[in-house]
Amino acid sequence: MAHLHGHCHQKAFAVMGPVETILRAIPGLELRVIESSCCGMSGAFGYAVENIEVSKKMAELSLLPAVRKAGPDDIIVADGTSCRHQIHDGAGREAIHVARVLEAALAAL
Repeated sequence: MAHLHGHCHQKAFAVMGPVETILRAIPGLELRVIESSCCGMSGAFGYAVENIEVSKKMAELSLLPAVRKAGPDDIIVADGTSCRHQIHDGAGREAIHVARVLEAALAAL
């Protein structure tokens, strides 16, 4: 199972559809899209001392609870660097870029 979080730029430019399509094309990979807003980081915003509580609250709205519910062997996919940091810092999970998922799928051929 793979859980996909869309980066804000991907959502803003309506490119999550192609990302979902390519992941769904991987044989044997079940995909669940995490329905979430911004991860709360917005680049370096979430690291600023004066913003960290807002950043954490945004992540706790839907992203981090969904990541925590994922199985221990499930893949967390997040293309945004700041998103991956927020997932790591807030849920203790490693998220990977979609390119890494595709790389692993190609290697398995």
